[in-house]
Amino acid sequence: MAARLSFDAELKLLKEDLFEMARLIEEAIEKIMIAFESQDHDLSKQIILGDRIINDIEKSIEARCLSLIVKQQPVASDLRFVTTALKVVTDMERIGDHAADIAELIIRDKRDHIYELVKYIPEMGNATKAMVHDAVQAFTTLNVEKAKEIIKQDDMVDNLFDKVKLEVANILKESSKQVDQCVDILMIAKYFERIGDHSVNICEWIEFRETGSVNNIRIF
Repeated sequence: MAARLSFDAELKLLKEDLFEMARLIEEAIEKIMIAFESQDHDLSKQIILGDRIINDIEKSIEARCLSLIVKQQPVASDLRFVTTALKVVTDMERIGDHAADIAELIIRDKRDHIYELVKYIPEMGNATKAMVHDAVQAFTTLNVEKAKEIIKQDDMVDNLFDKVKLEVANILKESSKQVDQCVDILMIAKYFERIGDHSVNICEWIEFRETGSVNNIRIF
């Protein structure tokens, strides 16, 4: 009985850390959209510093998960939650990394206002921001049906990425003077596209937590 109480207490702390990390990555995406639109260098630097905090929480969660597995030997349902946590934190950490990557591009000197250069970038950013928000909500409530709906949204992000690439190609056809800016635009678009992919991964692991399956493949 005492062992189970100890396990439940550790599991509660794990959930708290996970929810805090989820809150931080959602906040990072909110900030990156503001910084991107306003070209706010100070806010961009805050995002980069915030990524270090996200990385620290990831390490703490991983250590707690491994401790639970080794010391507590959880039963199947609890083991699925701990395994889900290990997988989800990797994707959340990558979302934080990509937000920081975009922030680093924003603070480059001597560059045109990329927000105005390609109109589909803001739309793509807002679409991925919505995916991250919804994925975090689905994860914190373990809502499998909502997670499945979010996965479908990734097609829209991929389509917007294709539109950005076409816009960049058209800009370069007209002038080669903006090559550096166009490279930055494609990198930012790719980071947003990857954020969408990681949101999908989070949703797939929500399904695993509830069913023991990923993409209809039974794991345990």
